[in-house]
Amino acid sequence: MSETTASVAPTAAGASVASTGSLGRRRRAARIALRSVQVLLALFYGIASALPKLIAHPTAVEAFDKIGWGSGAMYTIGALELAGAVALLIPVLQSVAATALSALMVGAFIVQLTVFDGQNAATPLILMVPLALIAWARRGHNGELLRLVRRR
Repeated sequence: MSETTASVAPTAAGASVASTGSLGRRRRAARIALRSVQVLLALFYGIASALPKLIAHPTAVEAFDKIGWGSGAMYTIGALELAGAVALLIPVLQSVAATALSALMVGAFIVQLTVFDGQNAATPLILMVPLALIAWARRGHNGELLRLVRRR
C-alpha cells in the first residue's frame, strides 16, 4: 500500500510542477502581449494622433475648426495624447495613463457623435478596450505611484 502511495505521489507532484511551468509560460506570454499592446498604443497616440495636432496638420486644424474649439484645444489635446503615450511606457504610470487616455476617448466619442454625425464614433470605443485592459492589468502600480506622490 505504501508502495502504491509512494509511486503516485511523485507523479502527482510532477504533474503539479508541470502545470506550474505551463502557467508561468502563459503568464510570461500574457505580459509580453500586454506590453506589445502598450507599445503599439503609445506609437498610435504619439505619432498618428498627437503629432498631427501638435504640428497643426491641415486635417487636424479643419477638424478642430469644425468642432469650434480652435487651435488652443487642438494643441492641448495633442499634448495630453503625447503625455499619455509616453506614460504608457513608464511602469509606475501605465494604469493612470490608460485611464486618462480612456477619458479622452469618451470625449472623442461624444464629439464624433454630436459634431461629426457618428462618422468615426467606433474608433474611440475600440481604443478604449485595450486601454481598459491595461488599466486593470497594471492597477498594482497605482499603490506604488501613490506612495511616491505622498513621499514628496
